[in-house]
Formats: sequence, structure tokens, C-alpha cells
Amino acid sequence: MKKFLSLILALLMCVFAFVACVADVDVDENASDANLEADEVEEGEADVEAEPEEKVMTHAEYVAAALDDDVVVDAYVQGKQSWWDNKATVYLQDEEGAYFAYEMACSEEDYALLEKGTHIKVKGYKAEWSGEVEIVDATFEIIEGNFVAEAVDATAWLGTDELIKHQNELVSFKGMTVENISFKNDQPGDDIYVTLSKDGVNYEFCVEFYLTGTETEVYQTVSALEQGDVVDVEGFLYWYEGPNTHITSIAVAE
Repeated sequence: MKKFLSLILALLMCVFAFVACVADVDVDENASDANLEADEVEEGEADVEAEPEEKVMTHAEYVAAALDDDVVVDAYVQGKQSWWDNKATVYLQDEEGAYFAYEMACSEEDYALLEKGTHIKVKGYKAEWSGEVEIVDATFEIIEGNFVAEAVDATAWLGTDELIKHQNELVSFKGMTVENISFKNDQPGDDIYVTLSKDGVNYEFCVEFYLTGTETEVYQTVSALEQGDVVDVEGFLYWYEGPNTHITSIAVAE
């Protein structure tokens, strides 16, 4: 009988020991799983933190970028050409150079905030149309800062390779002679095509209706110009099969 009880006790001890081992294994496995999940979370967080910030280009980097490349620039609004269907077309400039954002995604409310000098960050693609380099399919955000450019005298660059380096900048041309004035669709109320000459060479300019409107001083002054008038003009150095400055200001010589 004693031998029998001893055998029973020995068997029970073995069972208890086996259960304890299994429990220890489960605890270790659960701890390992928890540690693995924690490691995965930390790695995931590290991956998120490791995402590089979008690099804002210098003007030189923008110029060097290939057509259709992604571009990110920050610059300051110098002129608003148009808004329609939640798209804005604006001239931008900083201390290094200028940009033209064509049909940038923009609500009407945000368009009203884009006052002259407003600092914005623009993301889009570099494109070209008839010589005009522009940013398309763009989005933007307003950021801190303000800058208004002064017009650069570009008269001496007419007919040289230097001129195109200043595409879309606010520039001036002085002592230009009026050769021809014509209205788009042959009537006032739309764009005005202006041919001005310097030293016997003709250059094309334009009063862009969407940029200036028809009731402005510049539109009214250009409408009344006559062949032979001598003028000083300011405008954005747009490009269409060659320089085609969009005039924003004009003064007629006495």
C-alpha cells in the first residue's frame, strides 16, 4: 500500500512539473511575440521618421531640371494673370529668378489671398509651351514672408542670349518706339498686341487682358498709342516663340 501511494505521488509530481514547464514556454513565447510586435512598431515609426522632407530647389536647380521633372520651389507672387475653374495662373519671383505657375490648383478664396508679395511653396512639373517654361499641374501652400521685386532694366539685353535668362522676371525697356498696335479679334476689350522697336529692330509685346483688365491706366494708355510714339514699358518677360513681354506699366515720352 505504501509503495502504491508513493507511486501515485511520484506521478502527480511529474504531472505538476510538466504543466509548469508548458506554462513557462507559453509565457516566454508570449513575451517574445510582444517584443517582436514592439520592435515592428518601433521600426515602422523609424521608417516614418526617416522619410526625407521635400527639398525646395534653388532657381539654378530649377533651370537645370529636365522638362517633366517634379519641381518644388518657393517664391513670391508678383502678378496674378487669371483664375477660373479653381485654377490660378501667377507670376512668381525671388531674389534669384522668376517662375510662371500655369493653372495651379487654387480655390477662389485662396486666390484672393495671393496678394502681391505673398510667399508660397509650389509643387508641380516643369513644362514648356512655345518657349515659355512653366510649372504645371501644381499645388501650393502659403508660407511666411513677403517680397516685391523691382523691375530690372533689360533694354541692353534685347537681341542677346542674356535676355532669356530672365524669363518671367519683372523687367523694363526704355526708349522704345511704337511700330504697330492691334487688338485681338480687332476690337478693344481683349488683348492688345504691341510691336515696339529699338535701334531698328522690332520686338513683340502684349497687354494681357486677364492680367491687367480693360479699365486700368496701362490698358487705356496703350489703346491710345500711335505709331512713332516713344515709350518706357515695364512687364513680365513672358516668352512665346521669342520674347513677348506682358506689359503692366507704360509711360509715353513728352
